[in-house]
Amino acid sequence: MSECVIAVDVGGTAIKAGLVDPTGTLHAPRSVPTDRAAGADGVVGQVVACIQELETGARRAGHTPVAVGVAVLGLTDDEAGIAVLSANMGWRDVPFRALLQEKTALPVAFGHDVRAGGLAEAVLGAGRGAGDHLFLAIGTGVAGAIMVGGEPYRGTGFAGEIGHIEVDSPSAGPCGCGGRNCLETVVSARALAQHYAERTGEQVTAAEVAARVDAGDEHARQLWAEMVDALAGALCMYCSLLAPELIVVGGGLAEAGPRLLEPLRARLAERLSFQKRPRLVPAELGERAGCLGAGLFAWQRVGRPVPVRERN
Repeated sequence: MSECVIAVDVGGTAIKAGLVDPTGTLHAPRSVPTDRAAGADGVVGQVVACIQELETGARRAGHTPVAVGVAVLGLTDDEAGIAVLSANMGWRDVPFRALLQEKTALPVAFGHDVRAGGLAEAVLGAGRGAGDHLFLAIGTGVAGAIMVGGEPYRGTGFAGEIGHIEVDSPSAGPCGCGGRNCLETVVSARALAQHYAERTGEQVTAAEVAARVDAGDEHARQLWAEMVDALAGALCMYCSLLAPELIVVGGGLAEAGPRLLEPLRARLAERLSFQKRPRLVPAELGERAGCLGAGLFAWQRVGRPVPVRERN
C-alpha cells in the first residue's frame, strides 16, 4: 500500500476510522466512543484527532494519504458538506467538510453514513454485480440507500429515509422526527426493546428480544411478527415505486439472520402481486460498511473509484 485514503464513519455510539487502500481493503482500523455530550464541535474535534493520528501513522509507515472521506448519520447535504440535522446527535446545519478542511491539507469527501454503507456493499459486498437495489440498514433507527446503477441516489440529501414511511401497526406511535406511526417506531432495535418493556415491564436489549422469539416468549413473538409485517408493508411500497432487483439487509438487527429474513421474505411475497419480487440477502461487510464507504467517497473525490470486486 503506497497510496491510501483516510476514512471516518461518525456514528451515534462510536466513531470508526481507518485507512483504505486502492483495492478497498481497510487497514489500521480503530474505534472511539462518540462524545455526544460535547456537541457538534466536540465530535468534529474527535474526527480531526482521528484523521491526524491516521495520517501521521500512515506517513511513518511509508504510505501517502491522498484524501479524507467522512460519513455521518442524520440528514446531510453531501454537495455542500453540511450535516443538516441529527436528532440523535443534537446538531443542525454543521458545516462538517469546511471545518475539517481547515485542519487538513487533504481533499475531504463528505456524505451520509447509510449511503456510504450502501456504496460499500455495492462495490465490495453483497450488492456487487447488482443493478438497481436497496441497502436497508436496521439498527437503532432505520434508513436506506437507494442504489441506482451502483451509486447511491442522494436527491436533495433526504433520499432513502424509509424509516419514516407511515405504517399501520399496533406498535406504531410518536417518532423522534416529530411525526407519528413511522416505520422506525416499530422496526428498530430501540423500538423493539421499548415495546417489550412496555408490555412486560422488563428491560432487555433488542438482541435478547430476538433470542426470546425462538424460546417461545409470546410477547417477543408478537412484537417480532408486528415488526416483520410493518417492514414487509414498507418494502412492498418501495417495490411498487422502484422495483429493485435486490434488497441488502444490514445493521444490528440484521444479525438475527434467518430469524428475520425468512419470515420477511415470506410476508413480502404474500403482499406483492404484480410487482417484481426482489432477492433479500444479508449484508456482508457488517460494521465495516460505513467506514469502507467513507473511504470509497474519498477515492471518488480524487477521481479514482475502487473497482467492483468480482464474485468468486
